[in-house]
Amino acid sequence: MSTSAYTGRFAPSPSGPLHAGSLVAALASFLDARVHGGNWLVRIEDIDETRTVPGAADGILATLAALDMQPDGPVWVQSQRKPRYQAARKQLGSHAYPCGCSRKEIADSRVGVASDGAAIYPGTCRHGLAPGKVARTLRLRVPDAGMPDELVRFNDRWLGPQQQHLATEAGDFILQRADGFWAYQLAVVVDDADQGVTDIVRGADLLDSTARQIYLQGLLGYPTPRYLHVPLLMNDVGEKFSKQNGAQAIDLGQPLKELQRAAAFLGLDTAPGHDRESFWRLALAAWDARFGAR
Repeated sequence: MSTSAYTGRFAPSPSGPLHAGSLVAALASFLDARVHGGNWLVRIEDIDETRTVPGAADGILATLAALDMQPDGPVWVQSQRKPRYQAARKQLGSHAYPCGCSRKEIADSRVGVASDGAAIYPGTCRHGLAPGKVARTLRLRVPDAGMPDELVRFNDRWLGPQQQHLATEAGDFILQRADGFWAYQLAVVVDDADQGVTDIVRGADLLDSTARQIYLQGLLGYPTPRYLHVPLLMNDVGEKFSKQNGAQAIDLGQPLKELQRAAAFLGLDTAPGHDRESFWRLALAAWDARFGAR
């Protein structure tokens, strides 16, 4: 085990209770922090307040505690940190610009679709709003194709070497939405830097966001964490296991079974454990054998 400085985090959105898919990410991030002798933080990502379910954040924290996963510091809440996002926006200066395009206009441009399913922005408002256009969103200007920093490379500890061409695979991305809420990409980068996060362990559905976040980190002068993206738990019809797809809450009537299922999905052998104490001992040893070296 390493004794190097390490800070990890689990950052759920309070749009419903903790479910089996979220538990996989929580368990992986928790084990990685513990194996590396580091701190494990929890952050409530409620920047999209339209999706927040009252009481969900408290329920998630209570579920984690019942599963023996306690954070090593205060729980941060994104909706309480809007001044920090505004300050970061000011720091970006001319890298950010107002955009008056609607979703339909962007989709109709047929530039392409990113791997996360979003339409790639064609750059319509890059050089100013067209006559009659009103600013709807705030976007970050990415480097033009062929520029040295347009290709972002990073090594994922689970998936190996990764790369993304920002201009052709992502396009200028949103920092502030049309409804006024700050976008995920900006909020998560600012929060990770402010919390001193060194290692990000999360679901593979966020892999496509990583290059954009690394580029934004560079513009803001933030260090880039290490990344590890775990596979996604899928339902019976091949959809990501999520609250939107009807995923049920963790059954706290059988916490050991829930933990063992999550560990098995991650490829960790904890089957000999008959209680939570032995589960954690086996899970930590199994994670250390695969990901302990930094």
